Amino acid sequence: MPDTQHLNAEIRDMLMDCGLFDTLQPSDFVTAAGYFSLTAVNEGQILFSEGDAGTFMCILHRGVVSVRKTDGNGTEVEIATLRKGRAFGEMAVLDGERRSATCVAASDCQLLTLGKDSLEKMLADAPRIAARIIRALAVALSRRLRMQDGQRLAQQI
Repeated sequence: MPDTQHLNAEIRDMLMDCGLFDTLQPSDFVTAAGYFSLTAVNEGQILFSEGDAGTFMCILHRGVVSVRKTDGNGTEVEIATLRKGRAFGEMAVLDGERRSATCVAASDCQLLTLGKDSLEKMLADAPRIAARIIRALAVALSRRLRMQDGQRLAQQI
C-alpha cells in the first residue's frame, strides 16, 4: 500500500504545482489525486489524433507537446507548443466531441491524465471537488479563447 500512497502524494504535488487549480483547498488535492494517473511518454509518441474519441485529458508536468491540425490541403500544421502546467485534451472530455487536434510528444514527457470515466466517478464521489476542477478547466479554456480572439483582432489591424 505505501507505493499507492507515494504515487498519490506525487500526483497531489504535481496537481498543486501546475497552477491550474488554485481554487482547490489543500485537502481537495489529496482527494483529486486519486482520480488522476501518471503517464510517461517518449519523444515522437502520438498522444491522440485529430478525430479520435476524447476519452482522457492531460496536464503536462514535464516536457513539450506539439499540437497539430490538418489544414485544407491535408497537411499537418503545428498550431501550438505546450509546456509545463498546460492542460490539453480537456475539450473532448468536457463536451464529448471528437479530438480537434493531434498531440505529439515533442520531447520525453511526464503527464497527469484524467480519464472521462474517472471524471464521472469524481463527479459522483466528490462533486464539490470535481466542480472546482471542471470550473478551473473552463476558465483556462476561456482565457485561451480570449487570447486567440485578441491575436486575431491584432492581425486584422
